Amino acid sequence: MSDDQAPVEEMGMAPEAEDAAQEIEALKLEVAALKDQVFRYAAEAENTKRRAEREMNDARAYAIQKFARDLLGAADNLSRATAMSPRDSQDPAVTNYIIGVEMTEKELLAAFERNGLKKIEPAKGEKFDPHLHQAVMEQPSTEVAAGGVIQFLQAGYELMGRLIRPAMVAVAAKGSTAPGSAEPSSGGGSNPYAGANTEADGSGGSVDIKS
Repeated sequence: MSDDQAPVEEMGMAPEAEDAAQEIEALKLEVAALKDQVFRYAAEAENTKRRAEREMNDARAYAIQKFARDLLGAADNLSRATAMSPRDSQDPAVTNYIIGVEMTEKELLAAFERNGLKKIEPAKGEKFDPHLHQAVMEQPSTEVAAGGVIQFLQAGYELMGRLIRPAMVAVAAKGSTAPGSAEPSSGGGSNPYAGANTEADGSGGSVDIKS
């Protein structure tokens, strides 16, 4: 065999085989890029689907939000009517009227509950929560520690965890102390009413703008 007829393996890869190998490598890279693009498009489509489902669920859950807020005035008026009703009246007509108003209020609140609308009525001494309460007045107190609720003035409401209207409350001013009680802990956030002495006098009534 002559030198110019040496085996292919001694001369290296043939040009055709080398071109085929390069083409295969290029195709592999293209396939990998296409797979990555498909995965990204699939992830984006899934995120869009989840976002649409979340927005749809929110729309269904809070569809009655405006309607419920419009009914709060009626609930307030019924509450005032029952609170001020002459329960000691001996007139059967008045007694029946009071019972009717109380039943109407009870049924309205039950309808609220069935639709996820919850009443917020903080008890005396409960720690002020800026996420649920609106402090419209602060007063020194010897019964409630600083930052505690002295009295709730108007009930608040939340719809499935979303605040519709905060409960209006009067809170104990800074420096207030309750016998046998400590300052409210800071576990739930800083207390804007605990600490230094307040400038409010004994009459109270200073408006809190922190809420």
